[in-house]
Amino acid sequence: MPDSFEPPRGLVTAEFVLEPLGPQHNVADYAAWTASVEHIRATVGFPWGRWPHEMALDDNLRDLERHARDFEARTGFTFTVLEPGSGDVIGCVYIYPPPPSAVEAGVASVRSWVRADRAALDGPLWQAVGDWLRRDWPFERVEYASRA
Repeated sequence: MPDSFEPPRGLVTAEFVLEPLGPQHNVADYAAWTASVEHIRATVGFPWGRWPHEMALDDNLRDLERHARDFEARTGFTFTVLEPGSGDVIGCVYIYPPPPSAVEAGVASVRSWVRADRAALDGPLWQAVGDWLRRDWPFERVEYASRA
C-alpha cells in the first residue's frame, strides 16, 4: 500500500453500507455470522471450513479488535456490511494481502459473506466491491472469487 494512499473509509449503495469493522459491531457481527455458519461456509471464497467456527462473544470481540488494528496499521482492511436505515450487520468484506506463500506486490485477496437471510445480496456486494476496488484502491490485481 503506497504511503500516500488514504484507504477509503466506506462505501454506500442503495442496498448496503460498508464501514470499517470494529469493536462497536461486536454483538451485531456475532449475531450475523453465528446465524449463518453453514451459509458462509458454502460461500465462494470460504472453502477451507476453518471459519466460521464456534467462539464466545469475547473471542469475537478480540477478533474485531485485531481487524481494527490491521486497518489502522494498513496491513488489512475489514469492512462490516450494514443494512441502510436499520444499520443491522448483514455481512463482511475482508481485503488482505494474499497468503505468505503467494504474496505479490500490489495484489489484494478479497473475501466477503452475507447472512443467509440476505443471500440475494451476495452478487450485488461482489459487483459493488469489485468496482470500488478497481476505481478507488491502488491494487494492480484483485483476487476475489467470481459470483458468476
